Amino acid sequence: MSLIPDDVIEQVREAADIVGIIGEHVELKRTGSDFRAPCPFHGGTHRNFAVIPRKGMYYCFVCHAGGDVFTFFMKKLGMDYPTAVREVARRVGITIPERGPTGPDPREPLYSAVAAAADWFARQLLENPEAQVARDYVTTRHLDLETVQPLGLGYAPKSKALLDAMKGLGVRDEVLLEAGLLARREDGTLTPRFRGRLLFPIHDLRARVVGFGGRILGEGEPKYLNSPDTPIFHKGKLLYNLHVAKHAMRKAERAILVEGYFDVLRVSLAGIEEVVAPLGTGLTAEQAQLVKRHAPHVILLYDSDEPGLRATFRAGDELLREGLRVSVATLPAGEDPDTLVQRKGAAGLEEILKDAVDVLERKIQILDRKGFFGTLPGRRRALDRLLPTIRAATDPITR
Repeated sequence: MSLIPDDVIEQVREAADIVGIIGEHVELKRTGSDFRAPCPFHGGTHRNFAVIPRKGMYYCFVCHAGGDVFTFFMKKLGMDYPTAVREVARRVGITIPERGPTGPDPREPLYSAVAAAADWFARQLLENPEAQVARDYVTTRHLDLETVQPLGLGYAPKSKALLDAMKGLGVRDEVLLEAGLLARREDGTLTPRFRGRLLFPIHDLRARVVGFGGRILGEGEPKYLNSPDTPIFHKGKLLYNLHVAKHAMRKAERAILVEGYFDVLRVSLAGIEEVVAPLGTGLTAEQAQLVKRHAPHVILLYDSDEPGLRATFRAGDELLREGLRVSVATLPAGEDPDTLVQRKGAAGLEEILKDAVDVLERKIQILDRKGFFGTLPGRRRALDRLLPTIRAATDPITR
């Protein structure tokens, strides 16, 4: 089997008419900006199956089947992934250049294991009585459970039920361990890595689930726990929500970078879809390069306290080194994107984004506010703080 280049897969996905393709298999009716139908997977007569063209995805609110145009062909017609890509490419008139023969991808069992676990975790959030604490937590964040279902949020029980569930699907413990779903204790026994946590699935650019971010519910540390680095998950090379946001980023010619999972959910659900977040760490060079592939301009929307400002300027320098235009949007004191959108909606956030200023200008504003420019020693200290950003800029005029 030959390997299809990632950029070609993206070209095919963007060219595909997901409404037209799925409409060949089920009768779709427009509902607002989406389309609804009886589910082609579990049957029934109610229109619980949604096709969301602006996101290039489908989702069933009953059986929770979801994915993009490729996964629809895989689930409906029994195709493997490359065959599904080729079939969609044929329909949209794109010729796929072949890279030459390769063997089966040795990582495929890991992708399958993580996908199976993601489905299982999502069902736990909806059905497991123990997950009431997670459902209540989502409600306290002023989010509707039905609204976030298509995003794949899940719950990891405190027990070892994951091991039994995966064993029932024929997934070996060694695969679960390599995929980062299990951890080995000092005594050699295996235990689920995520226990008692609300889970956010993390996708690669092909929209495959490759890992998770888990938020503890109740007491315990760390507050957030990510999957470990595995052959398919590299924390510093992924951005949360990029698999969806990349289309909006290209259209808007900008990316909005926030700090947390809930910030992404709130902003994207408000209709501002070009939003992504690093995975709980400082922005890396690889993540900056990912952003550059999809948008020329980045607006940093971090908290405005001291830790938030430090993270803002570190991220800004990384993005400048990649030749991106970088602006900083300033949130009111004590606010984050999640709380701001709750209070003022998308219109309130757009006002904040409209007032974003160049990252170097924002740095100068803060130094001026703190009185650095009033004395010669202060100006020297200010220059020391400005130099990293000036050096990071590739634009000769800025430098």
